[in-house]
Amino acid sequence: MINNMVQLVKQLSNRLSPNVYTSLQQQSDAARLSQLRQIQRQLKQEDVLDRPLSELSFIIFDLETSGFYPDKGDSILSIGAVKMKGWEIYEEDTFYSTVKCSNSPSAEILDLTGLTAEELSDSPPLVNVLSDFYKFIGHSTLVAHHASHEKKFMSHATWQTLRTTFQHRIIDTSFLTKIVVPEKLVTLDECCAYYEIPVQKRHHALEDALITAQLWQKNIRLAKEKGFETLRDVYTYLAKGRLSQS
Repeated sequence: MINNMVQLVKQLSNRLSPNVYTSLQQQSDAARLSQLRQIQRQLKQEDVLDRPLSELSFIIFDLETSGFYPDKGDSILSIGAVKMKGWEIYEEDTFYSTVKCSNSPSAEILDLTGLTAEELSDSPPLVNVLSDFYKFIGHSTLVAHHASHEKKFMSHATWQTLRTTFQHRIIDTSFLTKIVVPEKLVTLDECCAYYEIPVQKRHHALEDALITAQLWQKNIRLAKEKGFETLRDVYTYLAKGRLSQS
């Protein structure tokens, strides 16, 4: 009986026309886009500037990429993220996925990230990973170290796969670092050394996200000690600083 059912399924599968597969794919794409647009509507309704930093939901994330220029063919290799609320890190609530790569990255990139060509080849496609990532982040505020890199790739990838613009707010860690630390810190390694954050593994998307979360946690606490209660407080302070320098 079971063999007969298996045979029937195979026969039905063989009879499906390419148009049916195309239709199923279109339905899947429509569902992804609908989900993302719902998140974007929530983003517009969310008032994050005046909510206390201690109450804001953050997603700290990191991308490993094959290079620096998505418009020239460089691609996302992996995404790692962890949830926070205020300065509390939810280490059990994380996201990590490698991404299927049509062109194998250079040997230097593979060596740096610890990824393999086989691992990337067996990974889910970018559209699937992005859709899952958007489900994970919802309408939370994003935080990254050197966020311009992440924003550039997220903007490019979102448009290429879902044909819509990337609308999430991304905050660079330096947004707070430069108002709470008396010396100039640039790299993630420099920040970790200053704050004595232990580093086990670098250039792994999830590990770097967890390290960045600890950096953000320390920055939020120091910002509150200095009297900054909201994102608007920080924006106002930084704007006054730029005006006084001009």
